[in-house]
Amino acid sequence: MSSPKEIIRQYAIKPRKRLGQSFLMEQNVIRNISAIAQVTKNDIIVEIGAGIGVLTEELAQNAAKLIAVEMDDKLVEVLKDKLLKYNNVQIYSGDILKFDFGAIDRDGQQKIKVIGNVPYNISSPVLFHLLSFRKIIDSFILMLQKEVIQRLVAFPGGKDYGVPSVILQMFAAVEKVLDVPAGCFYPRPKVESSVMKGFFLERPLVELADEDFFIRLVRDAFAQRRKMLINNLKKSKLSEGFSDIDLKEALDAAGIDGQRRGETLSVEEFGQLSNILFRQ
Repeated sequence: MSSPKEIIRQYAIKPRKRLGQSFLMEQNVIRNISAIAQVTKNDIIVEIGAGIGVLTEELAQNAAKLIAVEMDDKLVEVLKDKLLKYNNVQIYSGDILKFDFGAIDRDGQQKIKVIGNVPYNISSPVLFHLLSFRKIIDSFILMLQKEVIQRLVAFPGGKDYGVPSVILQMFAAVEKVLDVPAGCFYPRPKVESSVMKGFFLERPLVELADEDFFIRLVRDAFAQRRKMLINNLKKSKLSEGFSDIDLKEALDAAGIDGQRRGETLSVEEFGQLSNILFRQ
């Protein structure tokens, strides 16, 4: 297999800043990500941002099917040329945010593994897109900005714990598995990166009465981090029509002191409070 440097030189590739392109050049990191993925002959892989195809080729060695998603037209042509010999690789030219995971042909209804280096500017939209298909996605390995992953895997009580932590951890078990220094990329980004591995749960940590209500509640609870939970709830549109006594009773029923800050609540506590408020 050609090295990233050889591919960039061979195809005269110039990274496009508009697309947030930064190519992973360190082959040891590429091999580590492939090893973490533990791809088997039964797996369907969707790779986000296949780029110059170095990780794609590593993954294709073992996968039953690999769909490489890339929105840069020039890189799509590079991928078609470079991966021509792999019968198990399909190349999807387009935006991952418009990619329909439900349209994938899955023999035996096996679930999908998602792997990718996600541009920093679309981290949140990509995660919510994956969440919307969690019934058919088994696991995901994503390279994101280091600070983003710190927030996603954070525990209650710390400064990194917030809306992304609570929402993702309600539906998935996640962990950081690797740090990737900026020097491993070309061009060198201004931020450090990390790799996160996650598995979507068969059921949410708490069976939710309404998922949209839960997400809105979490966002409102963190609206002003320094304020007490009860004060953030009073200003929330979700609590319109609720008296102060109603809110206090809901918090008491969930076993939550309203004077706590949102960042101290566990994912389960947010789920329980959401259900109680929704049913009221």
